[in-house]
Amino acid sequence: MSEIYWGIRLYELARGAGVIHSLYAGLEYASRLGNFDPKYRTGRLDGKGKPFPNPEDLSTLVFTVPLGDAKCPLIYLEDYGPYARWLFDYPARSSGLELHVATEDIAWKDLATAFTEVTGRKAVYKDVSLDEYFSLPIFPYPDNKVGHSANRNDPALITFRENFSGFWNTWEAELTKCDYKLLDEILQTRVKIVKEWMKKTGYNGKRSSLLKDHREGGRKSSSRCQLMGSASENMDFL
Repeated sequence: MSEIYWGIRLYELARGAGVIHSLYAGLEYASRLGNFDPKYRTGRLDGKGKPFPNPEDLSTLVFTVPLGDAKCPLIYLEDYGPYARWLFDYPARSSGLELHVATEDIAWKDLATAFTEVTGRKAVYKDVSLDEYFSLPIFPYPDNKVGHSANRNDPALITFRENFSGFWNTWEAELTKCDYKLLDEILQTRVKIVKEWMKKTGYNGKRSSLLKDHREGGRKSSSRCQLMGSASENMDFL
């Protein structure tokens, strides 16, 4: 709810200050893309596909998500800046434009293959149901409400299960679309495939400190094995 409020407030403040050309960065509006079907409702699109060691074979990394054969857009975060700069440099073309930025739409089986080709480490993709996904250790309390500082009795809150069900349903249905021809035109030097990103950042799937955690006074929290590199070399969902 705070993000919605401040998104509106930013617009109001910009207008009040006489700003002529502004940029608002956000994620895909999954509910709108899915014609407001509740199955696509997700409070935020920031979940990560987490590869983790196969307990039956510790030499194999398993990318486990409920994605089926669908392709999911990922983005090399270093490329965001040049795209944002273009939006300001060419207001005649960018005004009113909803620019969807991504590196590549990739199926998770191809992600596992790329990982093996780059690192030499064995990796596989395991497609699971949503129920199986929420039984993984990354969700110890899937039916808890999302929001660390919110009133748990707020009826507007949704659970982790509801939130990330909508998240993965959005990608599994391939609701998002990117104009890669336009992205190539804007940034000819952009990273174009996930495999290139893995080589560029030295990604190896190992645990690393990545995100800041409000509980630790702004210190970086230790992440699980995520589809990311260092804080300045991230690969993220669109």
